[in-house]
Amino acid sequence: MKLAFLGCGIMGVPMAKNLLKAGHDVCVWNRTAAAAAPVVEAGGTLAASAADAAREADVVFVMVSTPEAALDVAKAAAHGLAPGKGYVDVSTVDAGTSATIASIVRAAGAEFLEAPVSGSKKPAEDGALIFLCAGDESLYTKVKSPLETMGKAHFFLGDVGQGAKMKLVVNMIMGSMMGAFAEGLTLAEKSDLDPKTLLEVVSLGAIASPMFALKGPSMVAGTFAPAFPLKHQQKDMRLALALADELAQDMPVAAAANELYKRARRDGADDEDFSAVLKAVKK
Repeated sequence: MKLAFLGCGIMGVPMAKNLLKAGHDVCVWNRTAAAAAPVVEAGGTLAASAADAAREADVVFVMVSTPEAALDVAKAAAHGLAPGKGYVDVSTVDAGTSATIASIVRAAGAEFLEAPVSGSKKPAEDGALIFLCAGDESLYTKVKSPLETMGKAHFFLGDVGQGAKMKLVVNMIMGSMMGAFAEGLTLAEKSDLDPKTLLEVVSLGAIASPMFALKGPSMVAGTFAPAFPLKHQQKDMRLALALADELAQDMPVAAAANELYKRARRDGADDEDFSAVLKAVKK
């Protein structure tokens, strides 16, 4: 099975490289060709366009940063799709955008699977992502091998939109947890408590979390190298709140956390890690 991978950002590069390491034949494309260089150096071939990449592949994987980008890529790639091919979008988008992409893909005769991932840069590098899939179950069955190369788990959740919704719920919880964690670190510091001791206490109790263990030391050090950029976390909070609005579901905790991310964005933290929400709390 020949694969195409469209999108060579923080997540796309390690995901595509893991596919190559596992022996898959991978054709790659990115709007800025230079960003695809690490994948080409690892053995991938560079396509001149999204349509060319889709034309060469049995299955196309897509990892881009926004719903708008995902829609643009789908429209471009559709010119290379045909019956018998598959299109797997692993980007984080809203359910409406995913449904539109599904219509574009299916109109070209191809099968569609949404498969947004839970996990950031390090899990992508380690092949430890979690795929939240929905759409054409036959395509889900077909791509289990590449999914298992890139991730540690995958779930089939039903019709198009269900994977997108699950991802927004997961990222809403993550963003809210990070907001509370940032407030706790700040309160400890202002109370003349050692934040490093707080990290140790948290790690030993019922609220211990891999995210706190991973992000806590760099937050205490004041360094925020982007594994998951803050602007994308705020985008996911916004989309989750929009979903809640559609369902008339109150989300006071998530709404409050979203305001912290918006403040951090106004203060220039867009391209820092989402843990840089700590700056907004401290300010």
